[in-house]
Amino acid sequence: MMEIEQLSKLIQENGIVGAGGAGFPSYAKLNAKTETLILNCAECEPLLKLHRQLLEKYAAEIADTFYKIGRTVGAKEMVIGIKKSYKKTIEALHAVLDAYPNMRLGLLDEVYPAGDEVVLIYEVTKKVVKPGGLPIDCGVAVFNVETVYNVYRAVEKNIPVIDKLVSVVGEVEHPVTVRVPIGTSIEETVRLAGNNTHDDPVYFIGGPMMGQIGSGLQPVTKTTNAVLVLPQDHLIVRKKQRKASIDLKRAAASCCQCTMCTDLCPRNRLGHPIEPHLFMRAATCKDVQEPNIFINTMFCSSCGLCEMYSCMQGLSPRSLIADYKAGLRANGIKPPKAEPKPVGTERDYRKVPMARLMARLDLAKYNKKAPLADEAITVSKVKILLSQHIGAPAAAVVHAGEQVQKGQMIAQPAQGLSVGIHASISGTVSAVTDQYIVIEKEHEKQKGCAENE
Repeated sequence: MMEIEQLSKLIQENGIVGAGGAGFPSYAKLNAKTETLILNCAECEPLLKLHRQLLEKYAAEIADTFYKIGRTVGAKEMVIGIKKSYKKTIEALHAVLDAYPNMRLGLLDEVYPAGDEVVLIYEVTKKVVKPGGLPIDCGVAVFNVETVYNVYRAVEKNIPVIDKLVSVVGEVEHPVTVRVPIGTSIEETVRLAGNNTHDDPVYFIGGPMMGQIGSGLQPVTKTTNAVLVLPQDHLIVRKKQRKASIDLKRAAASCCQCTMCTDLCPRNRLGHPIEPHLFMRAATCKDVQEPNIFINTMFCSSCGLCEMYSCMQGLSPRSLIADYKAGLRANGIKPPKAEPKPVGTERDYRKVPMARLMARLDLAKYNKKAPLADEAITVSKVKILLSQHIGAPAAAVVHAGEQVQKGQMIAQPAQGLSVGIHASISGTVSAVTDQYIVIEKEHEKQKGCAENE
């Protein structure tokens, strides 16, 4: 069994971060205070399938690695949080779980956002993370499926994070989950799902609830879970093309204080002092008599339910809250200490079914099989960002013109919270900046030079 320090160093050097969401460096989650270790297979966002697919295929390897992590930190129990509807993955887990004492399944309903860390912790342990607090404050650490699989590859096969599983769904011929080298362009990734089935599509990077509109030229990073290909006039696209000034005017004109945004807020239902309806009233009226209404926006998880599902007027509480949160952080304001209120019995009746959410967002037609293609594809050029994680960007250790091999460290962890970055293909470094490193395969570079002569 590894010591925490040994495993922490291995994870940091191999560039392992939360494979989805914010990309928190995984080594920083290893803590001897951990009583419960949770594996997140809740597939929080609609349409995403990669975690359940990966866990089904590598149930033995992931369960074994998860157990070893648990023993390393001294966890008393290890819980795999997984939705009841993932029947094939559950079958694969039942075939291996008997070998691991103190490991169990935490079965979840098909609701959104079951994969939110704070919600997941409550569902499988009944512990409430304090507002603004960290899971470790209540003795819990959470890792998602692909993160643990990356730990397995680093420990057992000496393979750092050089590729990423990405679900490509929506307006494509053949929805698929593919493994691509880190730094592959979004456009090249989308081509693996066949032709676009809609003219002039929009690439929506990440899940439909918390993702962002991207471009075909931007690179896949360690946190790119999905590319949703949508038509220009889709509801989700229009929601993201918002203007704060217009949002405020619309809210001032039509917010009726029905409280539905607060009633269905997952964090509010766990007793956190976030009340979107009060924020909407105070923001639109420029009422600062109760400053905590604004400061408490820092407890918002940005799940998007309030504006994508709850509000009958089509207003944008989440987006406006995000703007205010950014302003507070820019001015050095930190979340205040707060105690959660008791969890109410009404919470169970205010969960949002995933099927209803997809229907509301006009996504049900895209909920098709996206089979896992696990073999990494070959690409001729990658643009690898030095900041793909929370914390300090990695520091480049290569220069233009240098030959590198796949898996070689090309940027080392910086001081503070940081991880290493590795070459995802073999080739020649063609560019190094303080933001990215470009690698091209040698034969492609030579071909380009010959054409220019």
